Amino acid sequence: MSGIYIHIPFCKKACHYCDFHFSTSLKYADEMVEAICKEIKMKKDRISGQVGSIYLGGGTPSILSQQALQKIFDTINHTFSVDAGAEITIETNPDDLTSQKLKELKQLPVNRFSVGIQSFFDEDLIWMNRAHKAMEAEDCIRRSQDAGFENLTLDLIYGYPLLTDQKWLSNIQKAIELEVPHISAYALTVEPRTALAHAIKNKKQAPVSDNQSASQFVILMEKLVKAGFEHYEISNFAKPGHYAVHNTNYWRGVDYIGIGPSAHGFDGQNRYMNPANNALFIATLADNKLPEIIEELSLNDRFNEYMMTSLRTMWGTDLEKISTDFGKDFLEETQYNLKNFDDKDWLVRDGAKIRLTETGKLFADHIASELFIVEN
Repeated sequence: MSGIYIHIPFCKKACHYCDFHFSTSLKYADEMVEAICKEIKMKKDRISGQVGSIYLGGGTPSILSQQALQKIFDTINHTFSVDAGAEITIETNPDDLTSQKLKELKQLPVNRFSVGIQSFFDEDLIWMNRAHKAMEAEDCIRRSQDAGFENLTLDLIYGYPLLTDQKWLSNIQKAIELEVPHISAYALTVEPRTALAHAIKNKKQAPVSDNQSASQFVILMEKLVKAGFEHYEISNFAKPGHYAVHNTNYWRGVDYIGIGPSAHGFDGQNRYMNPANNALFIATLADNKLPEIIEELSLNDRFNEYMMTSLRTMWGTDLEKISTDFGKDFLEETQYNLKNFDDKDWLVRDGAKIRLTETGKLFADHIASELFIVEN
C-alpha cells in the first residue's frame, strides 16, 4: 500500500545541527495548512489503491493546533482511501507532549509518536539548542504511555563532543527502561550552513570524531540487540513486530507522495520534489499549480538507490530481484563487484541475499557506493 509524507515546516527553535527545512515563525501557519490541504487534493490521482501509512514530519508537526491537524487528516480521508490499520505517525518534541496536548492528539487518527529525545542530559540538550529539558524527555514518554500511546519511537544522537561513552550507555539504558518498542539513533553529522558547521569552522567548537561515532555505534548495537531489539536498518532498532511501516516502505521502494515544502515523493520510476521555500510553496498552490520538480530516474539511478537502501536493512540485497527488475547485465556486474569484498568480513551471503555483517555496518555507505553502477 502507498504512503503519504507531509512536511510541516515549523519549529520552536533552530537546533544547531539541523539542516531540515523549517521556520521558527508561525505567522503563516494557517496559509501553510491551506496550501498543504490543496496539494493533497491536487494529488488525488497519485494513489490508486489504499494508503497504508501516513507520516507527519518536519519541522515539528506537534506544534500545530488540533484544529489544523484535524483539517489535514480530514482532507486526506476525503481524498484517499486510508486502510483501517494504517500506521499514522506524527513527529513530536517532548516539550509539546503536555497532558492537554495528549488529550488533543487522542482525538486525531494518530497512532504512533516519533519523539525527538536526542539525549537525557541537560548539558547536551543545551549544546544542541533543543527546546526541552532532560526531565521533560522522560516524563513525556511516560505521559504518552499512560494516555494510551504505546506505539512510540524515540530518537537519540551519538558521536558529538560532549557525549562520553558512559553518558551514551546511560542514554541507551534509559531508552530501554522506558519500554518503547522502537528506537532510532543517528550519528551526528555536520551539515553545511548550520550553526554547528559555522562554530567548527571558526574553531569555537571541536570537530566531530569519526572514531567516536564508530565506537558508540558498536556500543549501541551491542546494548539494544542484547535488550531484545532487532537491528532491522542501520539507524533503526525495533522489538519484534514493531518495525516502522512508513520508513520500511521507503527502503523497500514502495511508492509514496510527498506533501509540503521540501517534501519528496516517489512513484516507482520518478521522484517529485517540492521547493524548500514556504512563500513559494504557498504562492504556487494559490495559483492552482503544483510546486514540484520531477526528477526522472534512469535505470542506473533506480538500481543504485535499491542497492543503497536494501543493503542497510536486515533483509539485505536480493540478487534475484536485481536480475528480475534490472536485468542480467546488472546482476553480472554486481556479482563481479562483490568479489572486491571476498577478503573482508563485511558481507555475508545467504542464498541470493547479501547482508552486512556487524563489522560491515560500520562501512555501509562505502560498501554500497562500491557496488553502484555508474554506466551500463
